[in-house]
Amino acid sequence: MISMHLTYDAQKVYMKVLEECLKASSIEYELNGWSEVKLKGQPALSEIRTFKNKLREAGIYVIENSRHELIQRTKDTISEMILHQEDLKSPKLSTYLTEKLNYSYTYLSKIFSEHTHYSIEHFVILKKIDYAKKLLLESRLSLTQISYKLGYSSVGHLSKQFKKTTGMTPTAFYNIIQKRNRTL
Repeated sequence: MISMHLTYDAQKVYMKVLEECLKASSIEYELNGWSEVKLKGQPALSEIRTFKNKLREAGIYVIENSRHELIQRTKDTISEMILHQEDLKSPKLSTYLTEKLNYSYTYLSKIFSEHTHYSIEHFVILKKIDYAKKLLLESRLSLTQISYKLGYSSVGHLSKQFKKTTGMTPTAFYNIIQKRNRTL
């Protein structure tokens, strides 16, 4: 028996499933970013209900509450910012979110922390560390290159946040994963 270990890009899987659900419906649509679908025309309520059910079967849920929608848009915008950190002209978080979402940073921060029970800044750190883990495992980038790509001032700063978040250094994390993969 051959055993294979798999990895996947959750965003690509999500987009593929979403597009399949959209194409299966007769509703005309426009994708706007990662988490917004604009339905064109005036689809019948039964079509919309059927579409929502198809999404739910695939594990994708329509957010009905405007605050929850804003929180999701904030998370998506932060993820987008982290993925394209080195390409940004204005990498300052508050400016980026304000420009993209058209809300004051103070308001976004208040709503976000009320509903998630952690700050936007903490969420950014978690997302950066997740992306750093992915880059460590899937790319040939050095820790210096990864810290630059994620907008850290130094490798030491990345390493300190990595250890505080995961309980281990980036090198220890990489070595553990490599050792585990060799034994399997």
